[in-house]
Order: sequence, then C-alpha cells, then structure tokens
Amino acid sequence: MHGCDIVSAEFGWSVRGITMEDCTVQSEYFMMRSERLHFRDVRMKGKYSFQYITDSVFENCVFDTKDAFWHAKNVVVRNSVVKGEYLAWYSENITFENCKIIGTQPLCYCKNLKLIDCEMIDTDLSFERSDVEATLTAPIVSIKNLLSGHIYVPAVGELIMDIKNAHGEVITENAACRNGFCDCCA
Repeated sequence: MHGCDIVSAEFGWSVRGITMEDCTVQSEYFMMRSERLHFRDVRMKGKYSFQYITDSVFENCVFDTKDAFWHAKNVVVRNSVVKGEYLAWYSENITFENCKIIGTQPLCYCKNLKLIDCEMIDTDLSFERSDVEATLTAPIVSIKNLLSGHIYVPAVGELIMDIKNAHGEVITENAACRNGFCDCCA
C-alpha cells in the first residue's frame, strides 16, 4: 500500500506481509493479530493498534494511539514518534531505536525490551515489571519496579522499587540506583 488514506475501524486484522508507505490511518484495533508488517512514513491516529502482532518493522512513523503494541513479539520501531498511554504492555522482543515515546505508563510487563537512544516525554510509572536494556537521551518522570536489566538515563524524577523481585538497575549521570536507593532520586 502506497500513498493511501485509510479511515476504517478494525482495519487489517490477521493479515500477513503487508508493506505500507506514505499512508495516513484513522482506525481502532488497527492490524490486530497481523504478522510481517513493514511500515515506512505512516501516520496513524486511533486506539488499540498493533495488538498481538509479530515479526514487524516500523520506520519513520508517527503513531498517536492508546494501548499500542500490546502482546507484540519480535518488533522493531525506528526513528518514530509513539504517543499514547499504556504502550507495549506484555510485549516480547520489542526494540525502539531513536524514537520519541510520549504518554503515561509505557512499556510495562515486557520481556527482552530494548530502547536505543530514545527520548521519553511525560512518561510516568514506566517499565513496571519489565526486563529492559535501555539508553535514554533525556530525563524521565518515573520508573517503577524494574524487574531486571539496565536503564541509562540522564536523570529520573522518581524511582519506585517496592516489590522484592525488582532487581533492575537505573544508571544516571550522577549515580547508579539499585533497589530504590540512590542520591539521584531524592
């Protein structure tokens, strides 16, 4: 699909091998249960997009959507803006590279989550119970109960580690935070 304007609720369910370039989309449950998607320069507005997708790549896209990428597996998002609450909950093997992520409670309950040189704006209670390797380029509002992994970030407003099995590490410019104890979050 090239140069399309899509206005359709529940568009693209259970499809395989779709390539989309230079398109705009307004939809709900967009591309649910689909696989092998490759999107470039796509602008999407709606909710519940890309749930249960697998083996997909998104480049230079702008997504304004709630609950995007839930239960997604083997997904790469590059050079994109993803705005919306509850991003990518329960995802596995998802990578965000050079992305801007905006919205409350993103990236919770994830396995093998990677963020490479991403900016997170107005993202509070991020990464709850997730396994993460991340390098963030700007301060973050809050991180909650990082299960495992490492997050490198210039600063964090609040680090909440109030469950026993949260063993992740947050490394800021001034300190390393472990198990909720550091001088950067006081």
